[in-house]
Amino acid sequence: MAALGNVLIAILKGVAAAFSGSGPMFASAMHSVADAVNQGFVFTGSVLAERQPTKRFPSGFGRVVNIFCMVAVIVVTIMAYETIREGYHLLRHPVHATNFWLNFIVLAIAIIVDGAILYKAMKEIVKETKAEAKGPAVWGVALRNVGRAAPPTRLVFYEDVVATSGAVLALIAVIIGEFTAFAAFDGISTMLIGFLMVGVAFKVGYDNMVGLIGVAAPKEVETAIADLILADPDVRDINKMRIVQEGRAYHVDAYLELRKGLMLADADDIKFRVRDKLLANPDVTDVTLGIIEDDEVRTWKSEEPQQEIEQEKK
Repeated sequence: MAALGNVLIAILKGVAAAFSGSGPMFASAMHSVADAVNQGFVFTGSVLAERQPTKRFPSGFGRVVNIFCMVAVIVVTIMAYETIREGYHLLRHPVHATNFWLNFIVLAIAIIVDGAILYKAMKEIVKETKAEAKGPAVWGVALRNVGRAAPPTRLVFYEDVVATSGAVLALIAVIIGEFTAFAAFDGISTMLIGFLMVGVAFKVGYDNMVGLIGVAAPKEVETAIADLILADPDVRDINKMRIVQEGRAYHVDAYLELRKGLMLADADDIKFRVRDKLLANPDVTDVTLGIIEDDEVRTWKSEEPQQEIEQEKK
């Protein structure tokens, strides 16, 4: 939806920029082109990331989407450079834009379309993070949980925040250019849109670089999985647990402390029962569990970071 919407907007803005010579309209068109290309890349990457693990790639393809997002970052950076350069040129050599109503209508359409895509991305963030919100509350909940959303959703969200704000800024610039003599504002607003694109490139690039290295799951996810494990009546404690996030998938590796006196066959049954509960979560794609006998020492505390617990034990 985001990619197709931005293709339409990029065409409209490109036509308007060609007829009017508006710098902000050109900058906004460049941004829409970058968004359309990026979101097409990321859609392809997210489809490939859904492939099941193979013998050659036993951990699956979750990080493929991070690679595609990094390609998208390169595209945004190139477009941002061209936009800033055009803004600097307009700042030194101001050009009075024409066809005010064409620019106004195109930018108004862009704000509506980008705003609708942004709201859709926010709803997807709420859905992916299993939060609850409806109506206007979606905005606040999405902003609080965007860090836990899948990489493609985060990219669409960040890009459309900038796309919507950039279109608003371009519209303000067109209005100021039409009704005032402040011709330099065209160049200033064009450069501002370019710098906003640089900010998106940095944020998305950093998030996906961390994802490629291998990042721990958010604290909320870790706590939810720990609570699910400890809810089993035969599990007394979690000795160690590591949850690695790949794309939108989580890989769980944990040692469980079971109640004393169990036969090996019974302990195996408990382990497989807990594993099946964890795999029932669609976001958990891989679970490796070890079992040991309860040492009667409380190790896992969901409300505290595990690093602090290990430090206390030392």
